[in-house]
Formats: sequence, C-alpha cells, structure tokens
Amino acid sequence: MIRVIIADDHPIVRRGLKQILSEESDLEFAAEASNLTELLAVLERTPGDVVIVDIAMPGGSGLDAIREILKLRPR
Repeated sequence: MIRVIIADDHPIVRRGLKQILSEESDLEFAAEASNLTELLAVLERTPGDVVIVDIAMPGGSGLDAIREILKLRPR
C-alpha cells in the first residue's frame, strides 16, 4: 500500500485527490495540509510514501516544500 500525503491550499483539490485515491486499491490517503507549515507538521507525525504538493501555496511554495521534505526525510 502506497501512503499519499496531499498539500494544497484549495479544499476542493484536496477532496478531489482524496476521491481519486479512494478508487485505487494500492493507494491510501494518509494526511493533508493546506500550507507549508501544516505540511511540515504532518510530515513530523505521519508516515507517507508520496507527497503531492501544490507549487503555489501560502507560507511557502511547493518548491520550498520539496527542499524541506528532503531535509526531513532524505530517503
């Protein structure tokens, strides 16, 4: 099972992605965040295999998020 974390500031996008994940037998929704600060907090406490990140989020871009994710979980 692949655990997916979703980070996007638009609730409708997060809901849509969760809907898509629920239809796949090998994917599991693990957590969500609406900005970079929330995403980093989620990553501290929630295991995940894949993070879907919005490039333009409040509090830091998706590119900033990728840099921070690599610091937290280099593997």
